Amino acid sequence: MLKVNKYSIQGDEIGKITLPKSLFAVETKNPKALLYEVINMYLANQRQGTSSVQSRSEAHGSGRKLFRQKGTGNARAGNRRTPLRVGGGRAFGPKNKDWYRTIPKKKKRLALKVALTERAKENQVIILESLKFEKPSTRTAQELLFKITPEKSKKLILIDGSDPVIIKSFSNIPYVKMDRADSIFAYEILNCNCLVLTEAALNKMKEVFV
Repeated sequence: MLKVNKYSIQGDEIGKITLPKSLFAVETKNPKALLYEVINMYLANQRQGTSSVQSRSEAHGSGRKLFRQKGTGNARAGNRRTPLRVGGGRAFGPKNKDWYRTIPKKKKRLALKVALTERAKENQVIILESLKFEKPSTRTAQELLFKITPEKSKKLILIDGSDPVIIKSFSNIPYVKMDRADSIFAYEILNCNCLVLTEAALNKMKEVFV
């Protein structure tokens, strides 16, 4: 059975909780290849592809020939928009490109479950009974994290919904990321060293991904 520690909002250990096998004990053929393919597509979709420069036809300037072809002693020259002149267009420069690749839903969901399984195998999953502060407080958030995980390693906190008080409390801690339990991706799971979930977030994940 996959049992992990359960903590109160004060950071005290109050027992154990069993993780669902359908999320944290999933096996598949060649999981590394699956994770590589899905995460590669995910990172490609994060690229904006907005770098662009003006070509010769797009640069500003007259299109007339600068001087006659023969008799001046100079090299032959066309208009001033040539890439060889200051202010001219750029030859073979970058243009807008769409890097988006559609990720199959079944692969994306299976990759998420494989990533969660890896974190569970490495004992890097922690459950909080609840997560609610009266007012935003980075100090309170840091004290809670220090009690449950003393190491200053990358942490991903998953909550159910979007509580602005909780988000403000953890947003100034550089090694902490937050996300909604119903919109996580395999890359986020693998990019952290410790996964912290509230009980409500765990129930939301079972509702959405199982």
